Amino acid sequence: MKAAYFEKTGTPDVIQFGERPTPEPKSGEVLVKVVAVSVNPIDTYIRAGMVAMQLPMPYIVGCDLAGVVAAVGPSCSRFKVGDRVWGSNQGLLGRQGTFAEFAAVREDFLYATPPNVKDTDAAAAALVGITAHLGLFRCAKLQAGETVFVNGGTGGVGSMVVQMAKAAGARVMTTVGSAEKAAICRDWGADLVLNYKTDDVADGIKKFSGGDGVDVWYETQREPDFLKAVPLIRRRGRMIIMAGRQAQPIFPVGQFYTKDLSLFGFAMFLATPDEQRACADDINRWLADGRLRVPIGRTLPLAEAAAAHRLQEDNTIQKAGTLTGKILLLP
Repeated sequence: MKAAYFEKTGTPDVIQFGERPTPEPKSGEVLVKVVAVSVNPIDTYIRAGMVAMQLPMPYIVGCDLAGVVAAVGPSCSRFKVGDRVWGSNQGLLGRQGTFAEFAAVREDFLYATPPNVKDTDAAAAALVGITAHLGLFRCAKLQAGETVFVNGGTGGVGSMVVQMAKAAGARVMTTVGSAEKAAICRDWGADLVLNYKTDDVADGIKKFSGGDGVDVWYETQREPDFLKAVPLIRRRGRMIIMAGRQAQPIFPVGQFYTKDLSLFGFAMFLATPDEQRACADDINRWLADGRLRVPIGRTLPLAEAAAAHRLQEDNTIQKAGTLTGKILLLP
């Protein structure tokens, strides 16, 4: 089979595209004929060696996929040949990735794709959707009627937070960097969209919340600014962080604990299969009924995986601003 893989960590140029053995599904695994995969920042961090993780070499890149079941291994009961599926959490903790024509995946990390949902949308929503859901509902236990703020409303995770919070009946505030992105967030239902380049974000949040602050602050930035965020969270509010491995920001301890605030940090790939499946159930329902739409910024052939990694890094690390939505690769 064709696959995108590397034999040593480094720049995007270490990614090769060529033949690899088609995997045989082991007990509890399903062999998926891959239709679409998406690129995530974690893929680039692993490839660059920024995240130390056990890698079976040669290592096939990628976390997310959508496709069709081609074979099932022993002890599998959830799926049969021909079923459409999607999933994430691959290419991590010693598992091979998904950037290939076929992938052998534990069936408890796969979910049935609804009939009216495209494979490209399912793949694009996978990791970012599960991440957003874990933060909002497992960690923050978001309730209808509460207020949510998320930095970067058209980013991978941010776009999911905006739409999921609205689907749950929350009032949503977010930031963007252009009028075009603001229009996208409003179309998704965001109640307040602030341009961080031209608007006073803190003042906008205060006015919209009646001076009380937000119930849930979902931080997607790699360098959280707690000095700005904490004053904008209401008493007994919750803050979510899920990025910034090397960040060591100043933290206002006194103001944080005297407001009875809670801080949640998590890594999506450490969530249990049952926890991730609970996220997938909601994602499937919202994708199927149109309440969750997935922004896709670029679609490339799988052979251009290295170029896709460069584009992702330009926008994640260099903040180039040349991408809105997910990068998809098609085998």
